[in-house]
Amino acid sequence: MADISALSVQPGVQATPSADQYAQQPKIGEFSLPGKLNCPVSDLNEIFSKLPLYTTKLQSDGIDLIKVESRNIAKKPYLFHIIKIRPNGIDVAFSIIPDSSVELRRANVLSNVAAILSILSDKYSVDYEKFIQYVDSVLEGLVSGLSQNYTSLYNKYDSILSEYREIKRQNIELSASNRNLALQSAQLSEENKSLKARLSELEKFSDESLMALVEEWIKSHNDSIDIVEFAKTHNVTPTRIEQILDKMASMGYIELKG
Repeated sequence: MADISALSVQPGVQATPSADQYAQQPKIGEFSLPGKLNCPVSDLNEIFSKLPLYTTKLQSDGIDLIKVESRNIAKKPYLFHIIKIRPNGIDVAFSIIPDSSVELRRANVLSNVAAILSILSDKYSVDYEKFIQYVDSVLEGLVSGLSQNYTSLYNKYDSILSEYREIKRQNIELSASNRNLALQSAQLSEENKSLKARLSELEKFSDESLMALVEEWIKSHNDSIDIVEFAKTHNVTPTRIEQILDKMASMGYIELKG
């Protein structure tokens, strides 16, 4: 297993884990790839000393490549991977953030290892059969994880789609109901205008004017008045005519006979 205490060096690029991740220690994953070193270790040190994202640590039998991707509050390595290149193989150790995808993390580290191997193509011979087997294992894990995630996502999508359709149906019904209410409101508004116009017409006579009309009517109709006929002729409510007659009688203008 890799010596994590060796990660006290400062990385070239750092990310900051979220606050809820600080409380949990990362898990450690490892894998090895058989291979053969075809050059002195000093040559590797010269090559990797030029890589800004990695810190190199020369060992008696090889070289360690250290990449710290994030640190915790105490400035200790949190997300990292170590590639230990030895004459007979490569050992890789990497941290895995709690509640994150292990398969995705393996794939990410494998991508970094592949990049290192491409740099060492003429200086290090990896056992490509073992390498391909490991790649196949990582891809299989990814595909499996994606299939499960896809099923979960599809179920959520299907549920949300059903809710959306129901909301859309209700919205259509509400829109139709709103249109009906708007139509009814417009009709009521027109009726209200008409009633106001009629009321205004009915109330256009003052009491004095109406009393004069009543008096004139009585004189021309043999001292009698047909309230309904008078109201119809002058667009006045019979109730108001009765009120006017009572008022005229109380003032002594006319005498009501039973």
